[in-house]
Amino acid sequence: MSNTYVEYDASDRIATITLNRPEAANAQNPALLDELDAAWQRAADDPEVRVIVLQANGKHFSAGHDIKAVGAGPSKTTLADIYAFESRRFLEYSLRWRNVPKPSIAAVQGVCISGGLLLCWPCDLIVAADNAVFSDPVVNMGIGGVEYHGHTWELGARKAKELLFTASSLTAAEAERFGMVNRVVPLDELRTAVRELATAIAGKHPFALRQAKRAVNQTLDIQGFYSAVQSVFDIHQTGHGHALSETGVPILMLLDDMKAALAEPKS
Repeated sequence: MSNTYVEYDASDRIATITLNRPEAANAQNPALLDELDAAWQRAADDPEVRVIVLQANGKHFSAGHDIKAVGAGPSKTTLADIYAFESRRFLEYSLRWRNVPKPSIAAVQGVCISGGLLLCWPCDLIVAADNAVFSDPVVNMGIGGVEYHGHTWELGARKAKELLFTASSLTAAEAERFGMVNRVVPLDELRTAVRELATAIAGKHPFALRQAKRAVNQTLDIQGFYSAVQSVFDIHQTGHGHALSETGVPILMLLDDMKAALAEPKS
């Protein structure tokens, strides 16, 4: 696999997938997402891999979707075009990564904005650096939330509403308190801590790991997770329809909000 935006390494039963677009804060253009999906599938298909680690080079885990690349291209000028594009890369990819039958761990530092949540939420565990900040400010763009609705499941209904209504952010410590993050570690210890956790898990029987993951995911699905994510994706699309009706472009291009969010995160 020829990697431009994603690095891949497998050793000691652990596949490490690394986002490698640090100059753009690992913002997600279509090529990055397609390479990322290919890396996930490579790890899923490798019988030697027992645990998958997702990490990112640079100061930030991910600034979300690269709006210029995915939001207003001339080939995506109707709601049907937007729906097809986002259904594949923003919903199907995330659900597929969630259901890979191997444990996965996300290592998050810096900002994790909107589309960045679509990368870490599908992982089974999240370890955050103490400077990590999580947010979904797309209400500022006239849209009610990012495409993969994990908010309610990750935070509970009232905190999810607060996060969405105010377009505010969560620190790593707050995310841990609400159960969205498993552990918070110093920034300079992030990769070591994740590797140690992955190594401990990789020593377990792969069939038992698969069944344990399947049990938890199926329980969430019985509670309505899968159906909810699918239905909320359609609600998300009405935001694009609203933007198209008002401006003629898929989203309201309030890039200043995203730039402000990329300011140096507080430790």
